[in-house]
Amino acid sequence: MSDDIAEVRRVTSSIIDSKAGTANQPSEYILVPFNDPDYGPLTRTTNPDEFKSKINELTAHDGGDTPEMCLSGLQVTFMLTNALSARRRRSNDGQQDGQQQFASRLSNPLNEVYQDLAQASGGQAIEVTKSTLPLATNIIIDTTSSSLVTVFQAVRNPAKAETFSFFVDSTLLNLTIYITGNSPYYNITSPSGISQNSHEPSGALGLIQVVGNFHAVYLNISNQAGLWLISINSIQPYTVKVHGQSAVDFLFDFIELSDGPHPSYAVLNSRPAANSNVTLLVSMVGGDSVRPTEVALVEASHSNSIIGTLEDVGSGKFLVTISSIPAGEFVVRVVGEISSSKALNGLFQRQSSIRLQASSVTITMQTDGTLEPGINFTLPFTVATNGSGGIFNIRVSNDRSFESVFNSSLTLEYGGSANGTVTLVVPGNTPSGSDVTVTVEAEAPGGADSNYAVLRLSVVAPVTDITPPVCDIVSVNANCSSDCSLSSWDLSANMTDQNGTGIQRVTIRQGNGSLSTRTVLDRGVNVTLAFYSASCCFPKVELVMVDAVGNVGTCFRSLNPAVPQSTSATSPETATTTTPGPTIQTSTSGANGHPCLPVFYWLTVGVTSLYQYMQL
Repeated sequence: MSDDIAEVRRVTSSIIDSKAGTANQPSEYILVPFNDPDYGPLTRTTNPDEFKSKINELTAHDGGDTPEMCLSGLQVTFMLTNALSARRRRSNDGQQDGQQQFASRLSNPLNEVYQDLAQASGGQAIEVTKSTLPLATNIIIDTTSSSLVTVFQAVRNPAKAETFSFFVDSTLLNLTIYITGNSPYYNITSPSGISQNSHEPSGALGLIQVVGNFHAVYLNISNQAGLWLISINSIQPYTVKVHGQSAVDFLFDFIELSDGPHPSYAVLNSRPAANSNVTLLVSMVGGDSVRPTEVALVEASHSNSIIGTLEDVGSGKFLVTISSIPAGEFVVRVVGEISSSKALNGLFQRQSSIRLQASSVTITMQTDGTLEPGINFTLPFTVATNGSGGIFNIRVSNDRSFESVFNSSLTLEYGGSANGTVTLVVPGNTPSGSDVTVTVEAEAPGGADSNYAVLRLSVVAPVTDITPPVCDIVSVNANCSSDCSLSSWDLSANMTDQNGTGIQRVTIRQGNGSLSTRTVLDRGVNVTLAFYSASCCFPKVELVMVDAVGNVGTCFRSLNPAVPQSTSATSPETATTTTPGPTIQTSTSGANGHPCLPVFYWLTVGVTSLYQYMQL
């Protein structure tokens, strides 16, 4: 295991370093270590250096004991990266954004669990020995390329001899064919009729690299556009997938439409319901010239397709209504046109990278509430089935590792439903404004069917501080000459938030001088002492004080006697204004209510105090 971990470190560091600081840098890094007899803790970070540090902490010791909890670790990662949506995610520039693709190293050719997991996440399952592991990890690096699109994929289990066809458009670069299976024979034919088979590692079409059960065909002919053929003959189950790099692709969501005076839709954060029609929202990537002409659900194991009807809803988005859904696993296929391309009528073909499957189980979670730090939160949910009944296993997870209490099982009748609850234990130190994503899974008896539902909840602490900070200007010293550039002026002020959450920052909204602050404790109250100085060429200043919950107060001062002088406070309460007449004052006083603070002398001309309250 130690040499496997070392290889993981090498590959991970290579991928992270090659993407760092570029448009291809991942938006998030997730690590779930596994050991015996446990797994975790979860590391989820946007910092690549922190991620590498966590990987460098992984160690292997002892051995020959209980098998490690690798599937549990993979399950946590899979739920984080895939449960929020059974679709491919891309960033606005067409680059993949965090869709985890598992490339598993198999240790048992009869173990199909890893194969299913890799295919469900849009990745590959590679069976290798320890000596060939570095070769497999090099292939993994190849699959992290930016703008990677899936042109075609198919699964044949049980195996059968078959010829597949797929169309390559002129925008595709670095076309690669991946075939997994034990000793399959295949023959690849280009649009111009040139062929190469699996017995030719280097042939007329390109290079073939074989690692264990995994075959990677790197095509290097110059003109790749057109209709390609792959003939495969194998007595063992096999998969085929065609990848390339292109700016042309698509996004999709399964959605639920709502009627009413203002029709809308909601994204379905679960597997679609079996034995029903479905609606997809398809968004094209690649510019205004890219338009779909056909969207279909294609069975992964038979290539039978169900074509939907298209409705253009503007901005490159299309509603697709499909009358039925395949019973088994399927992919989404989009065929379309690129109007700016004149080659081969501008046709293109794309498929979803992941395999999908409908479910007879549905889970409903609805809540209008928010979580509060330190307070337990109860979330009700309902599990229903339109198939067989029995005891359904329930699993609940969340992305903040909050403790939870829930029904571990529910009993459903045939076509019935049952209610359950999840109680989240929210730690008192949970930051207000953060959120937690809760995933509830329900598995039918014997694991024959399952589904999940995802709900994001906000954590909001009750706001008890509605009083804004207060500013007392205690001195203004000015000795300005006719040449303003040769003289300066300064201002001192005491700022307090009384019994509020405390002043978090003081900034200059108006003025071109320097500001310094320090905080002192006076009779149990934190007081911020502010000192501002500027050239006499800039005779106005406005300071802004913000407390921890966003209440705002200001101090304004001008050397021009015609300009009203003011301090103001902003909060959701009331507004009062007092305006004494113009005066010249000389006084020895500190901040109101704080006689122990330093005493200042000041000259004030035209004093105006303004207190205006409003919430940011």
